[in-house]
Amino acid sequence: MRGRLEHPMTRAVPALALALTLVAGGFAAWAGQDWYGAAHDEQAAYAAQRDAALSAGEQAVQNLNTLDHRELKRGLDLWESSTTGELHEQLASGRDAFTAQVKEAKTVSTARVLSGAVTELDDRAGRARVLVALRVTVKAADGAKSDKDSRMLGELTRTDGRWKLSALGQAPVGGTSTG
Repeated sequence: MRGRLEHPMTRAVPALALALTLVAGGFAAWAGQDWYGAAHDEQAAYAAQRDAALSAGEQAVQNLNTLDHRELKRGLDLWESSTTGELHEQLASGRDAFTAQVKEAKTVSTARVLSGAVTELDDRAGRARVLVALRVTVKAADGAKSDKDSRMLGELTRTDGRWKLSALGQAPVGGTSTG
């Protein structure tokens, strides 16, 4: 009885399938390791917190420099929701007196952030400092407008996973004179 002849491709197909499986498995392992490394990269997490602090700081500084006498409650509520700690307490306790002043003056102020930077970040403690340059336009009751550029220093505290202003003040402009 004659033996059955095998076609040369019969052996090649399983070998090729095995080789492709090994290559695909190697690629999957490499991609998984790369993904895991990126997902657990401390520098990436730190950069994300820095960006979140900057974004929140810029928005909060803009909020605290924008107020329309015709929508006072909404504006002051936004001020309070943008702040925490002592700054929040100061705004809340002085709200009635400030409301009377703004209603009498009938002003509309709008702020626009020109640039900002995180100057300090302690992610573990949940504290950050930002420097924000902005242009504030004030429209008086008589329709006169004035623009003022300023730089503000803000301190942020992470509260319930969100960055909020805990202090705000003017940044010094220019050098100091000696002598």
